[in-house]
Amino acid sequence: MDGKTEGFESWAYCSNSALRRATRQLGQLYDDVLAPSGLKATQYGLLSQIHFNGNPSLKSLADGLVMDLSALGHTLKPLIRDGLLELVPDEKDRRVKRAGLTEIGVEKWQEAHLLWREAHSRFDNAFGEEESAALRNAMNRIASPDFAKTFVADPAKGGGSAS
Repeated sequence: MDGKTEGFESWAYCSNSALRRATRQLGQLYDDVLAPSGLKATQYGLLSQIHFNGNPSLKSLADGLVMDLSALGHTLKPLIRDGLLELVPDEKDRRVKRAGLTEIGVEKWQEAHLLWREAHSRFDNAFGEEESAALRNAMNRIASPDFAKTFVADPAKGGGSAS
């Protein structure tokens, strides 16, 4: 691969640009596979995080998704409107809101999960299972608080190395 796309110089030198391009392409491919469910890949991912994390608080959900609360709220609105999830006050601290799937949300998640498994299988087949696992590990590392802490550390004070 020469790293050129329609006259653009190689994107290989900028990790951020390469990740964003890959994310857009993969998102479009997953959106296409998930289309029969009526969900976008981002919506399926959000429902999955709520499903697997058992009614998380909005703060913990936002932290896990590396989003700010206002962006998360904006993303949740159509799912709430469509009756797929609901926000409920925490039993111990009513100021804390928790996200939970409704019965319709669970059914929609189950429908979309079958399609997601197909997309996941296609990705593994196209990219290779070992490479896919290594890529997920690398992306999870980049999304971690430890990586962010190292990235923003002052190299003059001994920080700045992510290894």
